[in-house]
Amino acid sequence: MAPIELFHRVAATVPAYAAFLREHDVDPARIRTDADFATLPFTTKDNYTRRHPLNDLCRDGVLQGMIAVSSGSTGEPSFWARTADDEKVIADRFAQVMDNFGRRPTLAVVCFSLGTWVGGLFTLACVRHLQDRGYPITVVAPGNNPAEIARVVPQLAPLAEQTVLFGYPPFVKDVIDTLDLPWASYNIKIVTAGEVFSEEWRTLVAERAGIAEPVRSFASLYGTADAGVLGNETPLSIEIRRHLAARPDKAREIFGADRLPTLVQYDPAVRFFEESGGTLLFSGDNGIPLIRYHIADEGGLIPYREMLDRIGFRPTGEGPELPFVYVFGRSRFAVSFYGANVYAENISVGLEQPEVNRAVTGKFVLAAPEGADGLHVTVELAPGREPSDDLAKEVAAQIVAHLRRLNSEFAHYVPEHRQLPLVTLRPYADPVDFPPGVKHRYVR
Repeated sequence: MAPIELFHRVAATVPAYAAFLREHDVDPARIRTDADFATLPFTTKDNYTRRHPLNDLCRDGVLQGMIAVSSGSTGEPSFWARTADDEKVIADRFAQVMDNFGRRPTLAVVCFSLGTWVGGLFTLACVRHLQDRGYPITVVAPGNNPAEIARVVPQLAPLAEQTVLFGYPPFVKDVIDTLDLPWASYNIKIVTAGEVFSEEWRTLVAERAGIAEPVRSFASLYGTADAGVLGNETPLSIEIRRHLAARPDKAREIFGADRLPTLVQYDPAVRFFEESGGTLLFSGDNGIPLIRYHIADEGGLIPYREMLDRIGFRPTGEGPELPFVYVFGRSRFAVSFYGANVYAENISVGLEQPEVNRAVTGKFVLAAPEGADGLHVTVELAPGREPSDDLAKEVAAQIVAHLRRLNSEFAHYVPEHRQLPLVTLRPYADPVDFPPGVKHRYVR
């Protein structure tokens, strides 16, 4: 559906969007061209979805389908409606992934969190739609429960020609590293979402899982709670990303940054992307239709032919002639750990508790290194205070208690044995982590 056509359908059928247009003095009849569409005000959680009842955000003001829940920086849940029609459209992205893996008898193991959370049940639903299309897939959904994964995979994987693990990158790696299973004999494929990972991570996981062809055996999905899967890795995008990972200067030239983004392809017929000031907007017809929705993900768009012209080599594999979107995420404001966005505000609350607030200034540095046993939190001591093991333990206890309370994604996505943060106490005004006279960066 063209963006203009989608706009007029949403303006006519979604009560909240009609009210939004009136608030901004926009006459839908005057929006006739792509140039007109580009003048429409952005929608966001703050100015749109949080300001209206959930049913008014839906087509014809009717709430239906399945509800998915996500939580933001305060832990206050956001609710998103999903209909079967939405799932069928997004199942096309899963179909593309499975076609790249090869249509053969497949065991699909859903290792995302189950329940109201976005990933698990939505993945399960999309895979079931592939079954209806004739894909030879058997699906099992142990969720993010290692013991259950260890119970079902050895029984079912030998009955299939390949086994696909769906899950957050660090959790999938944990499963492969810690479960004593003959992974290489299962012809493993891996589908991830929720976090950017390095090509070194992909190579390492491939080696440990006995995967011979990382380019054709992985797929990262770019999705949001707001609109499901927006794009997916293809063998072409993976080959390009691996090439650029070894050539940081070329990557910097193309993406304009010192870090390597997730690189996926998307179908502009169902998800219309725009770039604004180095961040992404999209429009799409979902259970909650969204027009020029600003998700604040840092990234950009590159047309198919332009990408092939700029990368400086000829890829060996074929790929769909679809545009590319690259995504850095909102790294200035949060870290992603086991698929949960952990915000600086969540950590601050723990440091403000009476048990520790006299011993620390409230400044900290939050990080989530690959493979870490827990979040790394470097905390600044109050003047004259000395570090101690007892204080570090108490700080960690307060942080995790309030993370669990405030951030429902953290509480449900992160395995319990990884939830306690690793706290380092540093002296007041430490020149490395807390230099005086400069704006402090809480997330690195």
